[in-house]
Amino acid sequence: QVPYIVQLPHPPTRARSCSRWRRPLPAVTMRRSTRVLSNMIVKDAYSGALVGEIPLDTAATVAEKFAKAKAAQVAWAATDYKDRAECVSKFSALVEKNADELAALMSAEMGKPVAHAKGEIMATIPRLQFFLDHTEAVVADQKVRVGEAAAGTEETIKFEPLGVVANISAWNFPYFVGSNVWVPALLTGSAVLYKPSEWTAMTGVKVAEMFVEAGVPSDVFAAVVGGGDVGAQLLSEDINGLFFTGSLATGQKLAAVTAPRMIRTQLELGGKDPHYVCDDVADVKGAAAALCDGAMFNAGQSCCSVERIYVHESIAEEFIAGVVETAESFKMGDPTSSDTYIGPMALPTAPGFLQSQVDDAVAKGATLHVGGALIPDQPRFYPPTVLSGVDHTMSLMRDESFGPIIGIQTVSSDEEALALMNDTEFGLTSGVWSADQARAEGLLAQVNSGTAYWNCGDRVSPFLPWSGRKGSGVGATLSTIGIQSFVIPKGYHLRA
Repeated sequence: QVPYIVQLPHPPTRARSCSRWRRPLPAVTMRRSTRVLSNMIVKDAYSGALVGEIPLDTAATVAEKFAKAKAAQVAWAATDYKDRAECVSKFSALVEKNADELAALMSAEMGKPVAHAKGEIMATIPRLQFFLDHTEAVVADQKVRVGEAAAGTEETIKFEPLGVVANISAWNFPYFVGSNVWVPALLTGSAVLYKPSEWTAMTGVKVAEMFVEAGVPSDVFAAVVGGGDVGAQLLSEDINGLFFTGSLATGQKLAAVTAPRMIRTQLELGGKDPHYVCDDVADVKGAAAALCDGAMFNAGQSCCSVERIYVHESIAEEFIAGVVETAESFKMGDPTSSDTYIGPMALPTAPGFLQSQVDDAVAKGATLHVGGALIPDQPRFYPPTVLSGVDHTMSLMRDESFGPIIGIQTVSSDEEALALMNDTEFGLTSGVWSADQARAEGLLAQVNSGTAYWNCGDRVSPFLPWSGRKGSGVGATLSTIGIQSFVIPKGYHLRA
């Protein structure tokens, strides 16, 4: 039996979660005809070879898809829950059956090592099962009072679907992040217009094809393909909910569009996730290896990646040496190779941004231990990079890196570590490494983040809510709390 949470030791085939959507940059080509946008040309992130072409949506096709979704959603919501669940079960079986093909496509589109891509896909299956196991009970009618206590009135809560949901999703974990929205939305009776990232658009189209093959009407789940203009058109339609994963800046713009319309808006945004290694940690080298892996898995392209490390000064030397040793062991190269740990960056501009963070840190006094230099003949790669002697004047410790790079800052006390952990505009995850659970939980209770880790990190469970604070977003997916995000409660006062 596949566990709900897949967590394998480092390196390289651990299944993770989280994600990120950013503005399109050159590598996906939009081909424009004299009339309309016609095709998106997708090239392999590693080789540059043509992967394929898919039709781009236009304002007219987005409007048509929305109109069809709005009409079809009524019948879908009226469908028996068990029939909707059967469609999701069949979709899950198709994902498992086609895992190798789907992993190869994802790897080609965004550069993830194919072994890691398959790990994500296979770990999505138990996540789907979580929703199948829990959604019906979460949205069942609740008779809360009856009889004399309610003055002869029956008081009942019923839950209604949102309607038509727009999902603007992420490229780095397309199955994990997407399924957090598609599945509870469909199970609770909503229709979904899914805009995959430009960097995994073919993967998004394949997801839509599998849902239709599984029995979901094509108008109830449809992929919307294109760039920012297509996303803007999708938001201009009379949607009933927006679920977005991406940057803080884009999330703020989207929120400004949806706020006047008073529709459900859920945003999973950036992170600058801190971890503190206490002086009493039981296994310094083990903690170093785990945190380095947490920083660099998927080439660091995860919003819950370890982005900042604070280590107590009494163990700093041993810890830093352990992180460097682990980083040096990560193989960079062809993502189709089974032993590759770091593939090409999904965004062509990412290596340049990471280099600017390294240059800034070194210029301000940081020590570079490994990596930290662009690779002239491999411009889409950035090597595993470790710096120490960093501080919060540096971009590396303030701005989301989203790459295989980590800064380590030495601290002298829990109080100093806590102040630094909270010194950020983000609040997605945080972690404490200690032999003392009470000490760790006491510290984590004072960190303003949606998720807290003790002696672990960079993991997501469908049983727990996934939410951000401050600049990391609003709302929650996953867990029974996340399922409730896709329904609207209605209170009934019933008197015979």
